[in-house]
Amino acid sequence: MKAITIKQPWATLIMLGEKRFETRGWQTKYRGELAIHAGKQVDRDACLEPEIKAALVRNGILSISMLPTGSVIGTVTLKDCIRSAETWTDGYILENGELVYSPEYDFGDFTPGRFAWELANVKQLPEPVPAKGKLSLWNWEGETG
Repeated sequence: MKAITIKQPWATLIMLGEKRFETRGWQTKYRGELAIHAGKQVDRDACLEPEIKAALVRNGILSISMLPTGSVIGTVTLKDCIRSAETWTDGYILENGELVYSPEYDFGDFTPGRFAWELANVKQLPEPVPAKGKLSLWNWEGETG
């Protein structure tokens, strides 16, 4: 199965259903099931941002030490890859006309020209599965239970 490594806290925000788009500076033509690998790095400053901290606390994550790292933590379906077209008063406009509001735009970099990977069908694994991450999309041979 294809996989992508995402730094914490964003990987967990996806698995909690709080983050609907993963933003990247590059697009992909791949669509389908995608394993979410929580990288070894945690962006500690991001965890203190009000919207991110509130989403984590709302889901019972009260400290950075509760974020799994170096593991596949679940799967999603990559539905679409949409260019961010422009900003507007309350958020961003994607190329397909969809509007991105807070708190979603607080969970990614929707600068015009970047890409919003639309994620659906979030399935968190019962336990994180240790795995070594890689850059870009990569193949993961593990089991999703």
